[in-house]
Amino acid sequence: MPPLENIDRALMSIIITVLMLTVGISLWDKIYFALKFAAEDGVVEYGTAIALLISSIVLIRNALSIRGRAGTLAVALTFFYALLFFFAAGEEVSWGQRIFGWESGEYFQENNIQNETNLHNIVVGDKQLTKTLFGPILTVVLLLYLVVLPLLYQRLAWVQRIADTLAVPVPGLRHAATALIGSIIVAVIDAFDVDRAWEVYECVFALLTVSIFLLPTNRDKVT
Repeated sequence: MPPLENIDRALMSIIITVLMLTVGISLWDKIYFALKFAAEDGVVEYGTAIALLISSIVLIRNALSIRGRAGTLAVALTFFYALLFFFAAGEEVSWGQRIFGWESGEYFQENNIQNETNLHNIVVGDKQLTKTLFGPILTVVLLLYLVVLPLLYQRLAWVQRIADTLAVPVPGLRHAATALIGSIIVAVIDAFDVDRAWEVYECVFALLTVSIFLLPTNRDKVT
């Protein structure tokens, strides 16, 4: 089996393990789940940051790989995706603030709900970005990408042409199924008032993106 397929299988196994641990630990002890497993600076959060960073690196590799055989816009968009994932990785760990112990600037101390150097916990007026843009809106966008796009790509030629022309890595059906199952699991756990359940969703998404960017459905067009 080629190396990338081995990596993909390992990633999917890790995702399944994370979801199984999520169910088991949340049923066993809600407090342990929130304060240890899915805690700030815990294994789930750092796992998310590392996976997002790896996704960024894979996208840079993909952008360099398709130069010369894809359009300028496709290459530029792939580099842009890489930048977004690098930004997300930095945001996840507040750009290393808690790791290196430096203090936030005055603006973040006054406007960030956790007094940390990141944008997703900024409060604008009385709205926290985590609960508006980075919450339900982003969740819908992710589900459209992970679940709806793979189905449309298989059935509609115009969707296939656009995705391939813009070098959009299209998730496989295994990614769609995993995303849907993960969403249901996390939503059910959250409904039972388990704090920080959505931290697991972020981790699962980050791991899925590594798998998608390494082995997308349209691999020959984007890698």
